[in-house]
Amino acid sequence: MYRDELTNYLANYLRVDEYKDDCPNGLQVEGTKEIRKIVTGVSASVELFEIAKEQKADTIIVHHGLIWYFERPLYKGGYRERIRLLFENNMNLFGFHLPLDAHEEIGNNAQLCRKLKVENMRPFGDIKGQYIGMKGEITKTDKRVFFDQIEQVVGRTPLVFDYGPDLIEKIGVISGGAQKYFNQAVSAGLDVYLTGEVSEHIMHYAKEENIHFVSAGHYATEKFGIIALGKILEEHFDVEVSFIDINNPV
Repeated sequence: MYRDELTNYLANYLRVDEYKDDCPNGLQVEGTKEIRKIVTGVSASVELFEIAKEQKADTIIVHHGLIWYFERPLYKGGYRERIRLLFENNMNLFGFHLPLDAHEEIGNNAQLCRKLKVENMRPFGDIKGQYIGMKGEITKTDKRVFFDQIEQVVGRTPLVFDYGPDLIEKIGVISGGAQKYFNQAVSAGLDVYLTGEVSEHIMHYAKEENIHFVSAGHYATEKFGIIALGKILEEHFDVEVSFIDINNPV
């Protein structure tokens, strides 16, 4: 497989042109033309790049890439080391942010909903005029049982503001740092809003609006999309893909 072939496939599959994002989605750093081994991860980091080097990967695909429009980093310290590792080892770096959250099949939110057995999934969470989350329904379930299910799916104990109904049916999910969109869950009349991070004021908002808020971890809620994307690439291109799980407590 060649770099341009992968670039075009990912752009089409993830429909990157449909999203207004805080970063360029797609190829961020150009490396070798021929691709034999791909490593995937949630976030670009020196640690991930060093593991990719050890595994003799020539291409890295992440959810949180190296380039953000709101940052103008200096080429020193850890940022310089990331660039050095990519350049010296001729590795490609691809990053996909909102497209990997919102995709209806392999996106973070769709994957989370399926693992939690959410049915009738439909777009939810209007961000800059585009929907990146999912909402739907489950068979009415005791809240404690559902919170345990979330813990089993994400692999960590979530922070729960338990102020909603005892029986849960209506669910909304936006992975990552989407606590600021909690008001949309309230407006939609949901029983539970699941995201990654939480801010101080959220507890009172959840209590006053009688809705459950679940903070299950930014990293923990955003590893499912990149894992699913790797499986798609393995099947489509018959190329070796390895997911590198560098856990982050946030």
